[in-house]
Amino acid sequence: MAKFDLHNHIAPKRGISPAAAVTDNTAIVSQIVDTRGFGAVEFLLLTGSLADADATFTVLVEDGDASNLSDAAAVVDAELLGTEALAAPLFSDDNKVFKIGYIGNKRYARVTVTPAANTGDVYVSGVWVLGHPILGPTANPPA
Repeated sequence: MAKFDLHNHIAPKRGISPAAAVTDNTAIVSQIVDTRGFGAVEFLLLTGSLADADATFTVLVEDGDASNLSDAAAVVDAELLGTEALAAPLFSDDNKVFKIGYIGNKRYARVTVTPAANTGDVYVSGVWVLGHPILGPTANPPA
């Protein structure tokens, strides 16, 4: 294993696709990630321009064992690296990246970002990063 080899030991997955700006308080829900085969899970939330001058955001991480998360439950703080509050942008957080890690035992997870008091344009996207694969190296391009 190369000392600085991260490339072969992570698997990025689509979380929240880049899209047109959200101009209301509609929740933005990530893709469900399957954590099987990996020992580390991180969600990266990327903001673009946040035009509203008083919008706030909440982040919720949920997990479950059903592939469609029909059994979804909020993840307890002890199973998160970082906090949902620290992963939530403010109206002044243009062009930044936020992160939250998941260390729970459930197979599937998702993140929901919910704006409040948003009347302007909000651009967000997200990426799941799976690491510490049981079998490696990970595929390139990612599957």
